[in-house]
Amino acid sequence: MKKMWAGRTAGASAALADDFNSSIHIDSKMYRHDIKGSMAHAAMLSARGIISSADADAIIAGLEGILADIDSGKLEISPDAEDIHMFVEQILTERIGDAGKRLHTSRSRNDQVAVDTRLYMRDEVEGVKKLIFELLSAILEKAKEHAADIMPGYTHLQRAQPVTFGHHLLAYAEMFKRDIGRLDDASARMNECPLGALALAGTTYDIDRRMTAEALGFTRPTANSMDSVSDRDFCVELLSAFSLIMTHLSRFSEELILWSSWEFSFVELDDAYTTGSSIMPQKKNSDMAELVRGKTGRVYGDLMGTLTMLKGLPLAYNKDMQEDKEALFDGLETVKRCLEIFAPMIATMRVKPENMYKAAQRGFINATDLADYLTKRGTPFRAAYKTVGEIVAHCIKEGTVLDELPISEYKKFSEVFSDDLYSEISLETCVKKRISEGSTGPVSVQAQLNELEKFIKNKN
Repeated sequence: MKKMWAGRTAGASAALADDFNSSIHIDSKMYRHDIKGSMAHAAMLSARGIISSADADAIIAGLEGILADIDSGKLEISPDAEDIHMFVEQILTERIGDAGKRLHTSRSRNDQVAVDTRLYMRDEVEGVKKLIFELLSAILEKAKEHAADIMPGYTHLQRAQPVTFGHHLLAYAEMFKRDIGRLDDASARMNECPLGALALAGTTYDIDRRMTAEALGFTRPTANSMDSVSDRDFCVELLSAFSLIMTHLSRFSEELILWSSWEFSFVELDDAYTTGSSIMPQKKNSDMAELVRGKTGRVYGDLMGTLTMLKGLPLAYNKDMQEDKEALFDGLETVKRCLEIFAPMIATMRVKPENMYKAAQRGFINATDLADYLTKRGTPFRAAYKTVGEIVAHCIKEGTVLDELPISEYKKFSEVFSDDLYSEISLETCVKKRISEGSTGPVSVQAQLNELEKFIKNKN
């Protein structure tokens, strides 16, 4: 294709340089947003008397035709084009003649690509949020189903205190709710229109930046023309939000991998989201969860690559910034694919409450409640802590557990103990007594379920 920027140079780069310089393989997916921005720009130029209304009508009609032809497959985006902006403008000029050459009046590719990227990501972020809501809905249903099923809660991957499986799942719901908030925050800052900043200094034409901003659904024009074309903070913010989504998915994946192992056997993932071994017929591998865990590093790399690309750039636009979209779009697509697989994987997961309960019985996870039992009867907490620690050591030595140790043995450690301790340290009582807001107690878990249901309904 003929170079639209030919003039100062002959516009005849080496083929290798053309290929190296081209971004059409990445930015072609923004064709719809590029055309949308161009239509708004043409309408504004006409409204300000910078181009004639006839030319604006021809440009807009021509752009509509190009959009329809790309959508239908009648027009293929040329891989030889330098970028999507040049491709659309060149096809437009071929179709409507000189009027097409007037479209780029009072515009640069610098502000054009900035607006295209913001428009594209604004739409895509809504898609990511929709996928998170689907995952939240799957978590909600599974947490409702197992709101009262007792399992061991862990710290340091050691059995710590009894919790319910519903409560554990709701912890991940809180993470994904925060992810929605981060995407909303990033989108709000991104939603300013750089169109009209041109290359870096603005224009001598009496344009109306507020008109184009409003037409494209932005809250306002960007405030400084140099910052408008140099700013890629929104790319970093979105990649940071994507990285945290992946962090949460990866942590969840790690637990699913552990829980579905024979050693835990707390859950079984559906066959549709597992694979087998090529040599070991007994294997059922949690490969989808493992891939999500692995792809997390990829999104981190996209974030770090973007930060590194930006860190030494002087104002204003530099060609280095062409690298932003490859990382941004890769991070976006990776997050989307992982979320798409995760929601149905959770929805179809089979939970094994009986195995969870057995694990909770054997881990001395009611020891804190036994210490509380002494404390509520006048024993200082530190003394109670030491006494219970000694009892646990005794149980381990004797091969028994707190629930089965005879009262006569308990009284050797403290006369405060009486027969009512057994009901006080039952797993059901341990959970039921957690009455603080946000705890694993049934009242609190129900409140958390209600809040999640309300969040999904109000936000979705």
